[in-house]
Amino acid sequence: MYSHDTSPEKWFSLEPMPTTPEPHAIAVIVLTFVAFFLFSRDRIPIETTSLIILSALTLGFQIFPYEQAGETLKVSDFFLGFGHEALITISALMILGRGLVATGALEPVARLFSRVWSSFPKGAMLLLLIFSAAASGLVNDTPIVVLMMPILISIALRTGTSPTKSLLSMNYAVLLGGMSTSIGTSTNLLVVAIAADLGVRQFGIFDFTPLAATAAIGGILYIWLVMPRILPDRESPMANAAPRLFSAILYINEDSFANGKKIMEVLKRTENRIKIDRIVRGENLTLARLPTLTLNAGDRIFLSDTPENLKEYETLLEATLYNVGDEEERVTEESPLTAPDEQLAEIVVTEGSLLHKSTLQRTHFSEIFDVLILALHNRGHNSAVSKGNIRKMVLRVGDVLLVQGTKENIAALRTDPRMLVLDQTIDLPTTVRAPLALIIMGAAVVLAVFKILPISVSALLGVLAMLLTRCLNWSDVGSSLSTKIILLIASSLALGVALTRTGGTDYIAQWFIILSQSLSPELTLGLLMLLMALFTNFVSNNAAAAIGTPIAVSIASNLGLSPEPFVLAILFGANFCYATPMAYQTNLMVMSAGGYRFSDFVRAGVPLAIIMLTLYTILLPRFFPF
Repeated sequence: MYSHDTSPEKWFSLEPMPTTPEPHAIAVIVLTFVAFFLFSRDRIPIETTSLIILSALTLGFQIFPYEQAGETLKVSDFFLGFGHEALITISALMILGRGLVATGALEPVARLFSRVWSSFPKGAMLLLLIFSAAASGLVNDTPIVVLMMPILISIALRTGTSPTKSLLSMNYAVLLGGMSTSIGTSTNLLVVAIAADLGVRQFGIFDFTPLAATAAIGGILYIWLVMPRILPDRESPMANAAPRLFSAILYINEDSFANGKKIMEVLKRTENRIKIDRIVRGENLTLARLPTLTLNAGDRIFLSDTPENLKEYETLLEATLYNVGDEEERVTEESPLTAPDEQLAEIVVTEGSLLHKSTLQRTHFSEIFDVLILALHNRGHNSAVSKGNIRKMVLRVGDVLLVQGTKENIAALRTDPRMLVLDQTIDLPTTVRAPLALIIMGAAVVLAVFKILPISVSALLGVLAMLLTRCLNWSDVGSSLSTKIILLIASSLALGVALTRTGGTDYIAQWFIILSQSLSPELTLGLLMLLMALFTNFVSNNAAAAIGTPIAVSIASNLGLSPEPFVLAILFGANFCYATPMAYQTNLMVMSAGGYRFSDFVRAGVPLAIIMLTLYTILLPRFFPF
């Protein structure tokens, strides 16, 4: 049992100044601040920063070994994070979450929302928030957002309302619910695992659920009743980003300019603006589109473009324009261009996407899925980029592509688990394996809740079961794992080991106690959560939590108090990622899809952070006494 003194003298007495730490501890503390700075730089990939940290630690301690009490800190200790139980558990749960999305296991609930919304929009919104929060306690946040975004976009399109009112609200509800269990987010798992390594009691899956659920009531009420009044109506950034393209045929006549001309001459005639899909001669002979190919009368040029451009090409080349599939009637004002069975769709780039950190040209995206790329909304520039400029652009999380294709092709895109497609339909894919995926996920959680198996073992067995039952295949497994998460967790654990073993955490904790010595334990918890909230909105929440957890344990030890509330203060504070779009990847996803601005996150997220900080400061000591 931990003893503690809550008398006024305790909190207003002057603490002695901490002794100067050893050179190794100073170097690690400096590296910690460098890590925070690098993690906050959007232009520097998190993977690169993680490797810099690992390299600096291993090289530094190899050249300058650290020994205390006759025990040397081994360089190999910094690599133990790659095999840490927390990392294995996080990876397994991410894969299980992908299985639920891939099989459509949760989508019957989403269908229910879409049916109820038209009759009871306010009530449906509350149900949506509660469901999103509850589901994210057991499933990683990102799959829940991926599931709900197309539904909310579709509802907005069909009801003629702005998705601004619902997308960010749903996202915040997911973040609130993710704090409610030890497996809700990778941050939670990481904090619980590091604390256990430091001797703190291992938290069970639902140990702090009553606390988080109580605090979430206040957050949900704010999101439901106040946020819609705060946020302005904004159009989807892709709503008018590019005109619809039409597929057509240019028929080369005897008196056409193109008759007897090489393709290079045709391109020059149109100032290289014409984009030829294919050239057909005779019945079905497709010709190679070589610059030196000579066009003959009777050749048909297949192309796709705007109606204005197609009519201009018809005039410049003195050809005859027809709709694809209707070569009997020429395109005129009386018989305009048509695009039967064509749909527009928006594709949001997510971390597991085929397009993430790649280009359209490299992935052959349009060829594989047989769709036309119309435009790109780039989150970095917050503007639409024209079709001609995007094939070589490296795409990032939150970027949105506007594509056009047939109903069948768009449907094929939507059934691909690597794609987040927002279109005007809500026919959601489900598979016969959806019940199996739910049973497997439920079994993994139940085995851990009743302590039959550790969550790391039950989650790993769940992955095996999903593979054996074909709820997932190995390509799904690979795409659900994140190099960024793996390197980030491994490097953060290594930095935490270095801080703890060299005495850096004790030194930082002593300074924290000196600066907050006039505060009560409750306010000290609030200050810890505030610091984590500030960090998590500008650097990785996993990095902030991994570095903050050893410091929190050290603070509790120095104060002679139970470490559990201090560890949970780090856990909750690191999840207060509401105030900036870069604080969490789901923030970036809804930012692009909903057309939000940075100021919208500040306007809606800062009050939510203040509400949650206040509620947790009051409730945390009552659920977990000092």
